[in-house]
Order: sequence, then C-alpha cells, then structure tokens
Amino acid sequence: MIRVSEFVLPGHPDKFCDAAADAIIGEVLKVDADGYGQVEMSVWSDQVFLTGGVCTRRPIPVDFADIVVATGIGIGYTAGNHIDARQYRVTDTVCRVIGDPTQWTAKVNDQAICIGWAGYDAKVDWLPIEHWLAREFRDALFVSCRSGRLKGQGPDGKLIVRVREEGNRWLLEHVLVTLQQRPETSFLDLCTAIAGTLEDAYRRIRLADRRWCAPWEEVELMLNPNGPPLNGGSDGDNGQTGRKLVMDYYGPRIPIGGGALYGKDPTHIDRVGARLAREMALRAVSDGAEECLVRLTYAPGVSEPIDVAKDANTSPWPPALMDGRLTTMSTASNPALDPTVSTLAMARQQQPAQTQQRFRQVGKR
Repeated sequence: MIRVSEFVLPGHPDKFCDAAADAIIGEVLKVDADGYGQVEMSVWSDQVFLTGGVCTRRPIPVDFADIVVATGIGIGYTAGNHIDARQYRVTDTVCRVIGDPTQWTAKVNDQAICIGWAGYDAKVDWLPIEHWLAREFRDALFVSCRSGRLKGQGPDGKLIVRVREEGNRWLLEHVLVTLQQRPETSFLDLCTAIAGTLEDAYRRIRLADRRWCAPWEEVELMLNPNGPPLNGGSDGDNGQTGRKLVMDYYGPRIPIGGGALYGKDPTHIDRVGARLAREMALRAVSDGAEECLVRLTYAPGVSEPIDVAKDANTSPWPPALMDGRLTTMSTASNPALDPTVSTLAMARQQQPAQTQQRFRQVGKR
C-alpha cells in the first residue's frame, strides 16, 4: 500500500496566520480564562488583515499588531530574511467586546462534525505512519534552520513523503522538499544541507523503530525542484488561517470534519470535539482495536453530540466511552491527544482547567 502525506514549515504563510491567530487567543486567555475568541488572519506581501471577534471581562492591553510582529519574528521573519515581520502593515478589524464571555464559551456555540483517529502504536504517536514521518522531517528541517546545518535558511518550506507499507515493513521511497533559501547561499550547498538533515533524522528514526526498513541510500530525493525559492513567506504565497486542515489533523488518509482548529478559544466545539474524538479513538485502540475512527456531530446549544459514530475492527464500545464519564483533556496533560500533532501548537493550546469540565457528557448511541 502506497501512503503519502505532507507538512509545511512554520514559516509557510498559512501556518504563520495560524500561529498569529492562536497567539492572539493566548492573550485573550491571559486577560480572562473564560475568554471567547474567533480570530482569522490573512497575509500577502507586507499586508496583514485581522478579522473576527473576542470577548473578555477586562480590556486586552496588548495591540494585536504587535502580536503578529512578535509571532513572525519568533518564526524567523527577521532582518536579513526575505521577510522582516517588522515591515508588516497590519489592518486590525477584530471586534473587542467587554462583557461576559461565558454566554459563548459555557456551551456548545456552533455546529460541528469532529473527527478523531488512532492506530499503530506509541512509537508513531498513534498516527498514520506517513503523517508521523512527514511531521518528523518537518521538525528536523525547522530545527536545522534555527540552529543546525541549515541555519538562516527558511523559515518557509514544505515537504511530501511517499511510504510503501507492507505489514510491519515500512519502506520510505521518496521525499520532496521545497525550502526557502537566502540569495547568498549556493543552491548546491543548500540541497546538500537539506539531504544531510533528512538523512540524520531518518537514521535516528530507523534506530528507534526497525519497521522503517528502507536504507537511506535507496530513498529518492527531490530538493527544490523548481529552482532556488528566494521570495518565501508572504512574498511567495498568500496565507490564511485554517487552510491546512488535512495537515493539522491526520493527513490525507483520514477524512476531516471541516472545522479549523486555530484562532478559536479552547472551549470552541471544533477544538473540544476534536480532542474528545481523538481520546475516544485512543481508548478503543488501547482496548485492542488495530485502528479506530470516531465521528462526533454537534448542534448549537446541545451539550451532547447528536450523533456518535465509530469505525473500528473491534468489539462494541468499551464501557468507559459510553457511560458519560469521558471528559476532554488538556494537551498539557497528554500531548498525544492533540489532533494538530504539532509541538509548536501544543504550547499555545493548553486550556485553562475550568474549561476542561464544560463538555463532559458524550451521550449514548
């Protein structure tokens, strides 16, 4: 079976928008742990547009434009890069309401179809193997751009992996990488550094898990096939919050519900439902299923799902899944439940303790 998946680096304009929108939500929650927020960002060239609304009991003392700039600098949009975040011109039309946010955050405030999946084992974080591998390569490239042999390159980039799965033999066949480079860097030197970074990461992966059995020498590499990508970030493509949903969930093998995860407060049903569905799938796998897909369907104003569906090669639901005792969990307590499978996202998505208790009942089928 051929498996493919992709990831983009944090400097990709879509993920920059996700990160900045979530950073704004983080400031909302600093002011009010019950804070409500739905914020979207779009970017093109040096233009940033913020839309949406937030509600807190006290004013937010931070300028959202400053959050955008700080997020860009943190990603690597700094002086000397093709994109310098301090040059962005931010149009902020986010509506700021001073009031009681629980009128939105203490209930299911929207309809949602939420998907959770789990399979394989802890060595691949119960994720599709191709998606896990793409994430590992993404992380290796980004770390290298920050402090390794690729230091100063990026931060925009993307990659695709192709894996042949033959039972417990996983053969990596192809890796495609496009990585933003600096004009003064030799194209050949850059490609050599990319290949070295990937090889180091893959050798570590093979040492930890022998199911990855293809020798690195047999892996086909395609590196910057369109030539040197000099104008990366928002000069190379426009960006929008929520445009990388397949990547944010489980890759192209698993269907998605459609709700974006970023730029929303942690009580939003798209986020709560995604975590809950993931937890339910993990429970089924821990009880013996090889893999499990959970679909939860919510209606506004109704605390329990109006439909709970499971697709797994296992016996009926374990009792713990259906007796009303299952609660949502913070990614701080169990990062494996984070459907975005992103280390960078985890730090921004930790929910206040009181929000974890709001949607307790999953309902009976």
